[in-house]
Amino acid sequence: MDTRPQEKVKTIRLTESAAGKVQELFQEEGRQDLALRVAVQPGGCSGLRYAMFLDDQISEKDVAEEQFGVRVVIDKMSVPYLSEATIDFVDTLEASGFTIDNPVAQGSCACGHSFH
Repeated sequence: MDTRPQEKVKTIRLTESAAGKVQELFQEEGRQDLALRVAVQPGGCSGLRYAMFLDDQISEKDVAEEQFGVRVVIDKMSVPYLSEATIDFVDTLEASGFTIDNPVAQGSCACGHSFH
């Protein structure tokens, strides 16, 4: 049996504002058993794109962490791309929605929805 302490996987950071909005979405769905799934998928102008959705399916292939009362789930393949990223929720006159600030991304497209 391996008794060495397990290294904590660094996952994406959720701001308190983003967590509040996710909790509102949970309430709208009428379910508290959901998690916020964040993933990186092939596609978009720059090669990779973000995916974010509410999910109730979590497996051993996922890394899960609770932040501000929200369970955040990332598949293990996406973790390296998201380990230093921050999800925020903005609501201004110019824009409203979730944003992902990812210092690991080397570049992004003009639309801001994909990166490499």
